[in-house]
Amino acid sequence: MKIRSVAHNNRKKAFEVRTGTMIFQLPYSEVTPQPSIIDPIIRLFVDRELGREAFTYILKSGNEGTVHIEQVLEYNQDPDYLRDALLYKLTIEAQRRVEASPLSKSEIIRRLGTSAAQLHRLLDQKNYRKSVDKLLSLLHVLGCDVDLRVRAKGSAEKRAA
Repeated sequence: MKIRSVAHNNRKKAFEVRTGTMIFQLPYSEVTPQPSIIDPIIRLFVDRELGREAFTYILKSGNEGTVHIEQVLEYNQDPDYLRDALLYKLTIEAQRRVEASPLSKSEIIRRLGTSAAQLHRLLDQKNYRKSVDKLLSLLHVLGCDVDLRVRAKGSAEKRAA
């Protein structure tokens, strides 16, 4: 996702990041180094060297920080970003399980009822057009149970982790 523009709002103590259709807030408290009244932002720009996927800010002290769009999306709990993160984690686990499996790839393909090309797409961590259900099917063929846990934010389990 590309950043179209970025601004800073000292009253809110936050960056305002505009993508294609959305505007996201990112508090100064989420970045390092942190801008402050004593050390304010003197320059802020979308970083073209990082493919417009990040922004860089320079403080009065000369300290510099760069923030990637993924940090902004994660902070804002963007549903598309969270889905892609889940797909990535499941894909990496599926890759690991395929390598460790005693099943041949042709047997995995047969049990999935799919093609070699489809298996390749499922195992490609850069492919975000695949579905979670197909990955779950693959993991099931590989002899895995996948449990999904839902818990309240800030629960005791999360704080302990």
